[in-house]
Amino acid sequence: QVQLVESGGGLVQAGGSLRLSCAASGRTFSSYAMGWFRQAPGKEREFVAAISRNGGSTYYADSVKGRFTISRDNAKNTVYLQMNSLKLEDTAVYYCAASRLPVGTRESGYQYWGQGTQVTVSS
Repeated sequence: QVQLVESGGGLVQAGGSLRLSCAASGRTFSSYAMGWFRQAPGKEREFVAAISRNGGSTYYADSVKGRFTISRDNAKNTVYLQMNSLKLEDTAVYYCAASRLPVGTRESGYQYWGQGTQVTVSS
């Protein structure tokens, strides 16, 4: 089992940057594929980015491709989401998730979830 705690959210102006972090408990972090999802008010949760166990493969939603970067540090049990050129539509609660399965983009493929961190982009 793994527990996930997100941090780094906040209020930022459009065009700005934020870096989210997700710290995982346990000694088997490197055995989990990791993902970031987000949920905007009144909308369903959606995939943002994912990274394989060793960090060699990454996947992005089209809406964030070229602006967001997912990375991980297995020595620190942490996954990151660097968000640049933020837009108003990026406003959402961002969730970190862990999967025992190979890296994927489906929410159903992730077994462990953090509590989320709010990201608000203002004009």
